[in-house]
Amino acid sequence: MDVKIIKVEDLGYDEFFESNRLKLGLDIFQIARVIAEHRGVYKVKNTEGEYLAKITGKHIFKASTREDYPAIGDWTVISKLEEKKAIIHNILPRKTVMKRKYSGTNETQIIATNIEVAFVIESVDRDYNLNRFERYFAMASDGGITPAILLNKTDLISKEELDSKLVQIKDRFKNMDVIPTSTVTDEGLDELKRYIAKGKTYCFLGSSGVGKSSLINRLLGNSKIKIDEIGLHSGRGKHITSAREMYFLENGGIVIDNPGVREVGMTDTNTGIDSLFDEIIILAIKCKFGNCTHIQEPGCEVLSALKSGTLNQDKYSNYMSLKKETEYYEMTELEKKEKDRQFGKFINKVKKDLKNYNPKEYSE
Repeated sequence: MDVKIIKVEDLGYDEFFESNRLKLGLDIFQIARVIAEHRGVYKVKNTEGEYLAKITGKHIFKASTREDYPAIGDWTVISKLEEKKAIIHNILPRKTVMKRKYSGTNETQIIATNIEVAFVIESVDRDYNLNRFERYFAMASDGGITPAILLNKTDLISKEELDSKLVQIKDRFKNMDVIPTSTVTDEGLDELKRYIAKGKTYCFLGSSGVGKSSLINRLLGNSKIKIDEIGLHSGRGKHITSAREMYFLENGGIVIDNPGVREVGMTDTNTGIDSLFDEIIILAIKCKFGNCTHIQEPGCEVLSALKSGTLNQDKYSNYMSLKKETEYYEMTELEKKEKDRQFGKFINKVKKDLKNYNPKEYSE
């Protein structure tokens, strides 16, 4: 039986990573890519096989944030141990990175690194939401990643309904690649396979139940990713695995499956937002005031376009919401505490005023 020879390029390695490895003087180590993470233990892969790896104590000591730890998609330098185990000494600089904010905190979570395309998946039934698409797109663009849309479970709606949704998407996201898919009817699967190129890495993102794992299973040609039975009330299958994992397709493409994301919190993604909403940014340059907030100022070109109907109301609302989230994230912890403290004082004053309120004083 022929043994398939794996080249490092087949795993996504290129000149960008090699030049950085040499610059950092890390050429004495072997290289390996992180393909899975399970509570501080990483599964890494290179041309010789797969290894369970841990980072060195020195690296843990030097790490100042969660972003200093390996993430799925990272290229690392390792030393092999016995029994398919290894030590991770360092992480090579990242070409691209997809990250989001942890709910309720100012910390960021890296979803995946060194990916070329982020497939944002929504199902056509309950999950369909243009604003959520925009959130993912902003995160992807800020990390140097090209976003694309997979509109899944098209078998659940009529052709007329699907065409209507595609028109909405194209109107809102004019230059975005969109592939309608269904694992029931096989719609779009051949197109998706052709889209995925050899040696390139693709990340599948979306809420739980939109069919990410089912699509990857079809691409793999097996049921490697386990999925719960479809719920009677929700009509959805649920992905059992809670960890991210990388898979290698027969055509040489590389895909990363992700657990469902309930909340897409924004980080410091101003660049990604400005890139995604370039129509609004161009209008803002023409505003009368340089510090225009585009809320109520006179001479605001953004509000003028909104009033005339040349700017989509939903797009404007989502832009303002995302900018507000991003600006709040960028505050220092001290500024946040001060803002929260001032708000707390305001609430206490309102409560005190209400307690002392005497309606007779204001009666005629």
